Amino acid sequence: MAVQAERPMKAVRRPLAGSRALVETRGIEHVPEPERWGAPSRLFWLWAGAVWNVEYLVYGTLGVALFGLSFAQAVPVILVGNLFYVLTGLASLQGPVAGTTTFAVSRAPFGPRGNRVPSLFNWLTQVGFEVEGIALIVLVGLAMLAKGGVRAGDGWKAALIIGAVAVQALLPLIGHAAILKVLRSLALPFVVLFAVMAVVTVSKVDLHATHHGASWGGLFVFLAFVISVGGLGWTENGSDYSRYLPPSTSPRRIVVAVTAGAAIPSVLLEVLGAAVGTAVGPQSSPTTAIVQGLLKVFPGWFIWPYFVLAIVQLFAINSMDLYSSGVTLQSLVSRFKRVHCVMIDTVVCGGLTAYAIYSSRFSQLLADFVEFIIVWLGPWFAIYFVDYLLRAKRYDHRALLDEQGGPYFRGNGYHWPALVAQAVGMGAAILWLDAYSPYVSPLSSRVGGSSGSDFSVFLGILVGGGAYWLLARDQVRQEQATAPPA
Repeated sequence: MAVQAERPMKAVRRPLAGSRALVETRGIEHVPEPERWGAPSRLFWLWAGAVWNVEYLVYGTLGVALFGLSFAQAVPVILVGNLFYVLTGLASLQGPVAGTTTFAVSRAPFGPRGNRVPSLFNWLTQVGFEVEGIALIVLVGLAMLAKGGVRAGDGWKAALIIGAVAVQALLPLIGHAAILKVLRSLALPFVVLFAVMAVVTVSKVDLHATHHGASWGGLFVFLAFVISVGGLGWTENGSDYSRYLPPSTSPRRIVVAVTAGAAIPSVLLEVLGAAVGTAVGPQSSPTTAIVQGLLKVFPGWFIWPYFVLAIVQLFAINSMDLYSSGVTLQSLVSRFKRVHCVMIDTVVCGGLTAYAIYSSRFSQLLADFVEFIIVWLGPWFAIYFVDYLLRAKRYDHRALLDEQGGPYFRGNGYHWPALVAQAVGMGAAILWLDAYSPYVSPLSSRVGGSSGSDFSVFLGILVGGGAYWLLARDQVRQEQATAPPA
């Protein structure tokens, strides 16, 4: 009797507890290697889908309408500023190695307890970006009502805020895989929107308009703004999305994918925004430039599609912030589940958005928020990345999640070299910060003419990273030399 060849057993598919489940239950927990299904190309489309966004059109517009640059001045600043997306790429390298989120990895340099300081700063930063996005959604919604002849009072504002906050929570609650899929699918429609916007606005812009001009110091102020809301401003999110890549993934491919995916759309949108700004003209309020001013250059038939796609885009980019704020809050309060953290952040975001909308201080709040980012984020990123290099690019993932002991618990959970370097770096950033009127530092007021100058980003990175290297290099290298193999 002929013997039949044995049929291979069909693999049994287990439900994933990680990001590909219907609802992601994993928070900062380590991602096992069998569940590392990502690839650098996915990161490219994730960042491209996030940054093909009306927010970046607004940032470019503000270069002319608020900071007073000419188009010829704004373009080179935008090009240079977006090179700093390489920082986001470098901040994505730790995720595949450690298999956990950014502010779980940050426990290595700061200690489990000391890391609560930058984690709190980051949670506030992520919530601030969420509030910015929700406030813009509400402003666009109010503009749509006005365009339809509806006089929107406080009741309409409340309804828009509640509705926007409720919708905003959906994607972050579902989790990483849903965000990745949605942003990737939205990238192409956003490219089409950009092309249409470029065509319909070309006849309205005045590329030779200078408005009131800007000194070279003013150029550096706008450069600090571009870096802070761009490449530096996304560093704290990097490993939250790269942690699903296998640890063997090429670091060079990760950096290239993240940098290109974010920088290309950012440059195109900000340059288009600067061109639009020449038609908008100087504005006393960024709110005016964001919604009403931009409509000056759009033909009537394009306004409604612009409104709809702008809202979709803002919801998409806010999903990344809300997801990251959730896992950051979990690193602060580990007994919380990720889903609980998303709900807490949603409520806080709704309350702060209501304050921003009803107080009519959105423009001032936005300026203050950017200054806060500049002061703390540069030193933190430098410490985070220097520590990664000192550890020979290796982490003990069990120790990262151990809040009671382990090799990262030295100093009763506080690693003082990192905390001192963070404080010194923030102090250095404040020394050369042009805060646009509430505070102009001594160095800023002496260099850059009447408008001042702003080198706070560079000073924070260099001083914070340099101080940590001087204070911690021997200890961290010794820790790594005595650590067991990964």
